[in-house]
Amino acid sequence: MKPIITASEYASESAGPRPPVLLDVRWQLSGPHGRPDYEAGHLPGAVFVDLDTELAGPAGSGGRHPLPDPEAFGAVMRRAGVGQDTPVVVYDGGQGWAAARAWWLLRWTGHADVRVLDGGLAAWTGGLSTDIPRPAEGDFRPNPGALPTLDADAAAALARTGLLLDARAAERYRGDVEPIDRVGGHIPGAVSAPTTQNVAEDGRYLPAERLAERFTGLGARKSGEAVGVYCGSGVSGAHEVLALEIAGIPAALYPGSWSEWSADPARPVATGPEPA
Repeated sequence: MKPIITASEYASESAGPRPPVLLDVRWQLSGPHGRPDYEAGHLPGAVFVDLDTELAGPAGSGGRHPLPDPEAFGAVMRRAGVGQDTPVVVYDGGQGWAAARAWWLLRWTGHADVRVLDGGLAAWTGGLSTDIPRPAEGDFRPNPGALPTLDADAAAALARTGLLLDARAAERYRGDVEPIDRVGGHIPGAVSAPTTQNVAEDGRYLPAERLAERFTGLGARKSGEAVGVYCGSGVSGAHEVLALEIAGIPAALYPGSWSEWSADPARPVATGPEPA
């Protein structure tokens, strides 16, 4: 199953006999909370899910957005109406990071039928609603581990033996600036691969063949050496994992990412434009 769905495909499915559960996960890094925008207008039937409190655990030694407790995440999904076999569609304000985080978490916890609305809210040409839905509780029970993850040690090893992609902006990878975390730079051996290059100007993912060209140019292969991804705190990295899946290249996510790595002064930090 493709991990993305177009707005027209979603409109058709939502009017069919098995409409997907729709999740609105609008979120901005260091920006205003997404709930007011949701209440001002959302796709009809969408349930709001908060990234900071429901798609992540409390910030700490594991990073700014560590993985949530699986049972707590399962309870959030059930309240949103997600069932074991219910199709799910997720959208955000258009950047795609938050939607990809929700997609990745559902896939990681064993839900097989989840897709991101390609292009997010901006791609939707239908009407919006201010009604707050109260769906019947679903029966989704999380079973973590369906997608691969990396911890700090495994990420460091993969940067030496395989391919570790850094999904942050190139200036943060180089260490030119670091607006959030303790220190700038990257994991030694990681390759810069900003998420902005996964999408076209309208925020939609590039076609599979163009994504495959991009990632093979960075050293990834559809079969062969392992591929891993990290970012600042495991959010935009999920966007890169999704792009890799579109390209047919499986990849592991380092959820703690740079926010966890850089918090430990004992871990090495590389700077500059090339992998160290």
